[in-house]
Amino acid sequence: MRKCFAFFLLLLVAVLPCSAKVKTTISTRDLQVDTTGQTLCTNQLQHAIDRLAKKGGGTLLMTPGRYLTGGLMLRSGITLQFDEGAVLLGSTNPYHYRTMAVEDTDDQRGDNASMALLMADGAEHVSICGKGVIDGQGLQLALNIDSLHHTGERGDAHYNLRRQRPSELARPKLFFFYRCKDIEVKDMTLKSSANWGLSFDLCQHLSLTNLTIENRAYWNNDGIDFTDCQHVLAADCRINSADDGVCLKSYHTQSECRDIELARLDIRSSASAIKFGTASWGGFRQVYIHDIKVRDTFRSAIAIESVDGAQIDSILVERVDAQNTGNPVFMRLGQRAGQRKGSLKNVIIRDFKCEVPFGRPDEAYDLRGPEVDFFHNPFPSSICGIPGNKIENVLLKNVSILYPGRATKGMAYIPLWRKFDVPEQIQKYPEFTMFGELPSWGFYLRHIDGITLQNVQLKLAADDFRPAIVDEDVDGLLIK
Repeated sequence: MRKCFAFFLLLLVAVLPCSAKVKTTISTRDLQVDTTGQTLCTNQLQHAIDRLAKKGGGTLLMTPGRYLTGGLMLRSGITLQFDEGAVLLGSTNPYHYRTMAVEDTDDQRGDNASMALLMADGAEHVSICGKGVIDGQGLQLALNIDSLHHTGERGDAHYNLRRQRPSELARPKLFFFYRCKDIEVKDMTLKSSANWGLSFDLCQHLSLTNLTIENRAYWNNDGIDFTDCQHVLAADCRINSADDGVCLKSYHTQSECRDIELARLDIRSSASAIKFGTASWGGFRQVYIHDIKVRDTFRSAIAIESVDGAQIDSILVERVDAQNTGNPVFMRLGQRAGQRKGSLKNVIIRDFKCEVPFGRPDEAYDLRGPEVDFFHNPFPSSICGIPGNKIENVLLKNVSILYPGRATKGMAYIPLWRKFDVPEQIQKYPEFTMFGELPSWGFYLRHIDGITLQNVQLKLAADDFRPAIVDEDVDGLLIK
């Protein structure tokens, strides 16, 4: 009887799929890893990850304590699980991080670093979860990178002389996942990168839920970046970032961001809350953004930009509540990348509410967004294509925006008869301030084929001498 039962168990294990087999768990307590955060434990953690991967996957359990580490490479089938009280600390030594090999793209700006505290290259079925904290200690790490550049020990070929800071290529991100599939990140607190926060490039089937992301330690501190990713859910997250909150990017001309859902996000940013671009080479399609709260955000609540040839199509944004936000909506179809013409069409924004302050909405940030260097009155929302390439088929429905007013002709003045003097800025970096002073206070519409404003209510907190809406080269403007 016992022999028969044992044979049955062996047979059952043999026919079960790999995912149903019992996975190995290794805990940091078993490894006797230092928990004070004073001793580097990169090798111990990496060896444990590699051991689990060789067994077909498993869980590395981070028990309560502080674990100091350099860059770690995650493998297929790995779960990094954090007990409450477990803190993974990024080393502040730049030599403890390495760059992954990634394919070249047409974008030559050099802002997409391929090194991070947590990395994965072609991995599948990876999970990072639990009640713990991942802290990149980004400010001190960035300052150390800066010092090494100035002493000549570790030169940064792309050093930003104007801003006096190391380039993005020299600073590690918090996460960098490249060509990965089936990735889950949930329930964690993630903070203080020296660069972008969570970065996913050419990945598929991503689920990011119930995260607290505090990424405002240094410059270029985006919250989440999805680059040419498909089948993505980011939901129920709280993001406080010193750069864009959630940014969809496209660096690859033969790929695109597609089937993306951003849901129930609470975002604060010293840049834009949700942005498409500026890297916009391939495309953005089938993006659903809903139930978003935006607070204390310097730039746009929603910015949708194609300036490098990207095709943007089928975008739905609904139920957005933006308070103390510098600009409600910015949509731009430009041509920064030479002769490559993009497109921006079929966009619906509805049930959208925003209040724009007179002063800076990001005043409380240590790292505030850079202000423009010219006098101006408060900026309206802009939806602008370029001559010969129009934005197509836009619907704004049930929109309520309160603007500050207080415009004066003495500060800056573009009368309606001079509206043609507003520069096109065809090859410029896209931003709602890019045109300089504008002749309207609510919406500035230019080079559009088909736009409907249905139940759009524009209000002023104080007088403004400009008209609410100014349009130029717009066909099919319908105001209901």
